[in-house]
Amino acid sequence: MSNVDWDPNEIIVKAEAESIAWTKAQERLEMAYPHTETHVEISALGDICQVDGAWKESECRAGLGWYYYNTNTLEKLMGGCNLRRGISPLQAELEALIWAMQCILRTGKLTVVFQTDCSDVVKMVSKPEEWPAFSLLLEEVDRCKKRFNSFSIMQIPRTENTKADKLAWSARALPTDVYYVNSVSPV
Repeated sequence: MSNVDWDPNEIIVKAEAESIAWTKAQERLEMAYPHTETHVEISALGDICQVDGAWKESECRAGLGWYYYNTNTLEKLMGGCNLRRGISPLQAELEALIWAMQCILRTGKLTVVFQTDCSDVVKMVSKPEEWPAFSLLLEEVDRCKKRFNSFSIMQIPRTENTKADKLAWSARALPTDVYYVNSVSPV
């Protein structure tokens, strides 16, 4: 880090944004339903982006899907696209994260909690050096991460990732190229 000129105000702004995002990602709101033992957890607040990849060995295309929403303003945006199938489902999951990050950055949202149902993607982003086969994709994740004021990623149950999943599978199933980003669902 020698010979690097850092603006102290920029460092403070970024640190505050990261602190807020981390706090929001850690919050758990528990709502108990009357007369039952059932509890629902809301795992994050603010800007949330759920991502998913759809990959099938017998298909020539993979699908990518993401679903962004803000828990405070109820703003939403979503995307689905397909591309030539890669070597594994894990590659599709990672490419879905990268595409979602790129799209969200274009909207100017810089404090976002990304969610995936793939535990390996969370591990890859946390410790990229342990995944050398995916180094090129993980370098792109890192480039995107640096553009956010605050970035976090967490695993959620598959049952909570149905919107991104549906977008990815719908895009994968189409025989022609698809690239869709909108606030209205295509399906």
